[in-house]
Amino acid sequence: MYAIIVTGGKQYKVQEGDVFNIEKLNVEAGETVEFNEVLAVSGDEGVTVGNPVVAGATVKASVVGNGKGKKVTIFKYKRKKDYRKKQGHRQPYTRVMIEKISL
Repeated sequence: MYAIIVTGGKQYKVQEGDVFNIEKLNVEAGETVEFNEVLAVSGDEGVTVGNPVVAGATVKASVVGNGKGKKVTIFKYKRKKDYRKKQGHRQPYTRVMIEKISL
């Protein structure tokens, strides 16, 4: 059984027991999160596709922790003008584990 959910402007295909990173949520480790924007659910009866979401479908997940991704270096310069600018960025994320998919 799998589901396709939307969170943080991105779509994820999830199954029970999956652990993955999503865009940062304001929750602490150990709390539970419920995703109501479910685009499709695959079950015993086949695939149910929503228009745009499946009515009554939810995905429950527990928060494993929060963290930051790998550093991305941004370097801007203009030749012959003595202009250089170096900047780094680490994108924050929330690691979640899918517990239950329900219709």
